[in-house]
Amino acid sequence: MDARLWELIFAERAALADDLVDFTEEQWRAPSLCEGLTVREVLAHLTAGASDNPVVWFAGVLRNRFDFDANVAQRLAKRLGEDAADTLRRFRAVETSRTKAPVPVVAMLGESVVHAEDIRRPTGLRRDYPVEALTRLARYYSGSDLMVPSASRARGLRLRATDGDFTTGSGPEVAGSTLALVMALTGRDAYVPELSGDGLAEFAAR
Repeated sequence: MDARLWELIFAERAALADDLVDFTEEQWRAPSLCEGLTVREVLAHLTAGASDNPVVWFAGVLRNRFDFDANVAQRLAKRLGEDAADTLRRFRAVETSRTKAPVPVVAMLGESVVHAEDIRRPTGLRRDYPVEALTRLARYYSGSDLMVPSASRARGLRLRATDGDFTTGSGPEVAGSTLALVMALTGRDAYVPELSGDGLAEFAAR
């Protein structure tokens, strides 16, 4: 199972890198959907996630006295490079890296897809993500609060994908594309208008 997840991760990293080749400076500086970070900083964050093993990650957590936001900021700053071209080069260098923090492999797939959308959406890019990858992520995020409180957002609701076979939970329904469900579960409010159902008001309020 992990081998297939890594294949999906590598494919998403490669697709994102290809999308960014012709980015302008204005696009690199654009605010991403990841609050407080530019497009270029999100890419550096992805590079850090594929570069720092558990020992390095935990050392950073200790150094920042368990301030996880500070740790994220420090790690991505190391991967920004001299300019945007260098940031992209560093990301390409870890395209097939299996290095990760002490998190499940599926969480790394989540990083690859969710942060790619953090970059693509505000810069007008679109990707037809594999339904397999999105379905795996929808199942993961709807059942786990490890990375973000996504399971808490889904609790007591029935989530249903309109473009795949993902369904989970019971109660008032929230329906939409698998991508919109994944992104909304991870706190990206920009995707909420793409959802519908009698459970949407409760879901959005969370």
